Amino acid sequence: MKNVEAGPDGGAAGLMPEAAGPLLGMPATVGVPFFSKPVRRIAFVASPTVLATESRERLMLLHGNCPMQDADVVVCLGGDGFMLETLHRIMASEAATPVYGMNCGSVGFLMNAFAENDLLARLGRAQAAVLHPLRMHAVTHTGAVEEALALNEVSLLRQLRQAAKIRITVDGRVRLPELICDGVLVSTPAGSTAYNLSAHGPIVPLSANLLPLTPISAFRPRRWRGALLPSTADVLFEILELDKRPVAAVADFTEVRDVASVAISEDRTVVTTILFDPEQGLSERIVAEQFTV
Repeated sequence: MKNVEAGPDGGAAGLMPEAAGPLLGMPATVGVPFFSKPVRRIAFVASPTVLATESRERLMLLHGNCPMQDADVVVCLGGDGFMLETLHRIMASEAATPVYGMNCGSVGFLMNAFAENDLLARLGRAQAAVLHPLRMHAVTHTGAVEEALALNEVSLLRQLRQAAKIRITVDGRVRLPELICDGVLVSTPAGSTAYNLSAHGPIVPLSANLLPLTPISAFRPRRWRGALLPSTADVLFEILELDKRPVAAVADFTEVRDVASVAISEDRTVVTTILFDPEQGLSERIVAEQFTV
């Protein structure tokens, strides 16, 4: 999910959630349209821009509108940030409704080209990318527990002028006793083109089943550039000297301040589906991004 704003905040997928389902980010059936019969019920959602809201009104006159929970598909009109918000709304409702975006924003990395004509035909040809979010389990210095999902990344950031000191454990084994840094993040493959890339992390193809772990302005170890972890990895960040060097944790839109520890893992029980026009799927976009200069 490509970053659409400057700065370190990041932003801005037939579902088979079981382990035997499609690989992360791959179409449910390669080269085959997602819908096997015509789409009847559409929910239109729009960002608060003039282009998006006026387009929504015109499309509702043509195709009607239904509640999101009853829809065959959600048509999202906006930019990448609004698409991310829409996907989080669907995950929170525990629905499996696919989302087809049309770009009314700037970059539109998660969106299809904007066009109001031939919408039903485009939906009929659309192919799916299935995404699994990261689950953040954060414990604050007072012992309070906060959980959140992230489709882009979970990032830890220093709160004050002093660098953070963070211990990194992967699958129960301490891999880095002390990282002195401005922060550190774990990204999804879909999010590897966002904040992760800005922090000089690697772009990861959706089918790789890998999670980039990337430091943000590392001071010590000075030459450490991060790691690529299997998507099954359980990552634990523990904050050292937390009274002196407070740290905040951010999972997409959810920020937790003064954390003592943050556990991160991919949650394959949660799925979200993004629909793309043929030949413009998310996997192709991420590969193409690696050749952008």
